[in-house]
Amino acid sequence: MGRPVVVVPPWRHLRAACLALALTLAACGEDDASRAAPTAPGAWHDFEGSWTAAGSVHTIPLGNGRHASLADLKGTLLLAGPSRPGVGFRGDAIAFADSETGMVGRAVWTDEHGDQVYSSLQGGGPAKGSHVTGTFIGGTGRYAGATGTYEFTWEYVMAAEDGTVQGRATGLKGRVRAGGAERPAAGGTRP
Repeated sequence: MGRPVVVVPPWRHLRAACLALALTLAACGEDDASRAAPTAPGAWHDFEGSWTAAGSVHTIPLGNGRHASLADLKGTLLLAGPSRPGVGFRGDAIAFADSETGMVGRAVWTDEHGDQVYSSLQGGGPAKGSHVTGTFIGGTGRYAGATGTYEFTWEYVMAAEDGTVQGRATGLKGRVRAGGAERPAAGGTRP
């Protein structure tokens, strides 16, 4: 008997490649000029970066060319800037979009320590060129009490017949302030 053939959807390779790239960049370390400056708790952290995501979208027709979609996306965020809150995050988002009324959603960014920052999303939806704004609504650990905003443009979406999609956000920029405790230096203990 021959071995069964396992077919892996093409979008899974892209997701794995994005994750590998993010891990490689984080492992390479940073030079002194690019390290985030230590800031006092409650200070603003300005950032910019990109968000690459893949997942599924389920769409239903509502008649007369109107449709509604439910998206479940997972991906990688890479942030830059001297006061950024972190370098890399796993970014999970769910969103509901109506072609007439726009999109609302929620996102969770998780850093390498497991601390999370939560946000609400609104905008034009996952169509190419849609402008999306996010409002931070809290978090855990060092992101507890997070407030602030961010924005990005959804640059492109590749969709397969089975409802899987891939896309990326460009022009991601914003600022966040959190009241949680800062993480101690390597080798220290966490309060």
